[in-house]
Amino acid sequence: MVLHDPKIKRLAEYWKTGFDWRAQEAKLNELPHFTTHVQVEGFGELGMHFIHQRGKDDDSIPLLFCHGWPGSFLEVTKILPLLTNPKTGPSFHVVAPSLPNFGFSDRVHKDGFSIFHYAEAIHKVMLNLGYTKYVTQGGDWGFFITRAVGAQFPESCIASHVNMQMIRPTVTTAAWFGLYKLLGMFSKQENAGISRLSWYLKEGSGYLSAQGSKPFTIRYLLADSPIGLLAWVYEKLKDWTDDYEWTDDEILTWVSLYQFSKAGPAASVQIYYEARHSDDHGAVKALSYTSVPLGVSSFPKDISPIPLSFCKALGPLVFQKRHEKGGHFAAWERPEALVEDVQSMFGSKGQVSHIIKSQLKGD
Repeated sequence: MVLHDPKIKRLAEYWKTGFDWRAQEAKLNELPHFTTHVQVEGFGELGMHFIHQRGKDDDSIPLLFCHGWPGSFLEVTKILPLLTNPKTGPSFHVVAPSLPNFGFSDRVHKDGFSIFHYAEAIHKVMLNLGYTKYVTQGGDWGFFITRAVGAQFPESCIASHVNMQMIRPTVTTAAWFGLYKLLGMFSKQENAGISRLSWYLKEGSGYLSAQGSKPFTIRYLLADSPIGLLAWVYEKLKDWTDDYEWTDDEILTWVSLYQFSKAGPAASVQIYYEARHSDDHGAVKALSYTSVPLGVSSFPKDISPIPLSFCKALGPLVFQKRHEKGGHFAAWERPEALVEDVQSMFGSKGQVSHIIKSQLKGD
């Protein structure tokens, strides 16, 4: 049994002696960064950092992009030019906030900041920009948070696209799932997705239990040791992608955004504890059926690529596509594929095009 990952040692040495953070910082500074302040009920005013780039057309569709963990606003950078200035298809006004406790947004200093509070914060960023009606896109926590946006603010959230699948287990869905499995009704791809989920639950979800139950223990590690932070994040980047060839600079830029974040490198894991223990049960409610039209893109090396047919339990499913390659960080691994899906769902031939036209015209 190997008791250490030699790549961590090599990355740590490169981070110390060769990695040019200032060069990466200069690239990041080319992005359209902004800050604003929002009032979150029960938590007062929070400073919010966000990327905002308007589309090439005046009638571009406002799109709220929401990252997760261990991601950041950095995830939007590859899809930003493809969405705002596409060669064909609809263009978008893209807004990508840093969630509270992440990146360059403020730290939350009170307990109880639930998924619904994260949703309120990013919704109010959109309102501050004058986008009273918009569509959303998200994966990981972005899946839960954009679902919560739709549940709380259906008058503003016209439709939602996600690149992660998760449903709330019920007796009915469990029975149908078992029956499909027993009768061999799942396709080869679907069975592979179920196997991937089984692997994740058995071998890949230890962080989930630790961060959801004992976040302060992990936070001491992440705050005290940059190498601990590197190892903790790198493990997910490696395990949750589909043989994506991460460069050393990519890995260390992702990790550095946590190390140098405004809230500190440890603050981000609090979302796991609050999601599990909040009084409003926001994470569970985000898995409930909502009336907001939903599109789902599935990538085989995501952490929970369940059969797409079961996503009907989340809402009116108007777009679905299962890809042959890709993992958890779709916007980074497969930016062209993700953008193609988003354009297909929200474009003139998509099932929500008439809703978007009427809603945005009324806006």
